[in-house]
Amino acid sequence: MEQKHEVDGDVHPSGGPAMTDGDHLGPRGPLDAPGTGGSPDDDAEAVRRPAGGRESSRANRGWWDRNADEYQNDHGDFLGDARFVWGPEGLDEAEARLLGPAEQLRGLRVLEVGAGAAQCSRWLADQGARPVALDLSHRQLQHALRIGAGQGGDAAFPLVEADARALPFADGSFDLACSAFGALPFVADPERVFAQVARVLRPGGRWVFSLTHPLRWTLADEPGPEGLTIVNSYFDRTPYVEQDAGGHTVYAEHHRTLGDRVRDLVGAGFRLDDLVEPEWPEWNQQVWGGWSPLRGRLVPGTAIFVCTRV
Repeated sequence: MEQKHEVDGDVHPSGGPAMTDGDHLGPRGPLDAPGTGGSPDDDAEAVRRPAGGRESSRANRGWWDRNADEYQNDHGDFLGDARFVWGPEGLDEAEARLLGPAEQLRGLRVLEVGAGAAQCSRWLADQGARPVALDLSHRQLQHALRIGAGQGGDAAFPLVEADARALPFADGSFDLACSAFGALPFVADPERVFAQVARVLRPGGRWVFSLTHPLRWTLADEPGPEGLTIVNSYFDRTPYVEQDAGGHTVYAEHHRTLGDRVRDLVGAGFRLDDLVEPEWPEWNQQVWGGWSPLRGRLVPGTAIFVCTRV
């Protein structure tokens, strides 16, 4: 691996993205958290308009830096400190085994893209894998350090602050790559991320990622019955953007159809082995943004792509 920038506890915060209650132009991801007082998020206006790669990256880095504390406080119990959860439905890798049998993960070099507080990487490390947790948000990675310290030491694996659109690793550095709602919903050019992941994976390596099911972009972002009404075209790829009073982007989320995702994956050198659409389990009664038992039992909320680097 090359150009690895590991995180310490003392780095400067950066600035960036958001979403406001009451505006439902796009599906807020399950990783969303409300804005904090006094931030650019408080009075953000929700619109549908173009947002480029650098613009989206800059905005979303800042949003996650500003909202990481509240997000981890609100959802940390559900995510656990060392649990690999694929989405709000609660599908757990320990049972799903989408990365392969847990006993076969031992010794594998694994890249987690958009790791947040690295809960998934911590689970991988517990299986004997050798993970690297990468995230755009400095504050999220500080939470990874906090959780690691609470378990008796620093993170037992590297934490890397970097943009998934430009992975700072050598070709063929990893045996496996994964992402649970990390990075991909928030980038304007996902084909660039796929190409980067393909580059750092060895041939035959697996790439498994989850994101908002594209169908959800057609629906109002509400957990109740009003969230079952189609309000947008499935084929409208115009980004969901939140902007401040000066028109500057403070949050951006991007939509692609299922066909778009498959074409981008194949174009980057992947084979799609499976597409998993988790059903909502009876035990899960929580509401997480637009994800709820009502909607989850009727329409898919999460899509998980299981791919192999050819």
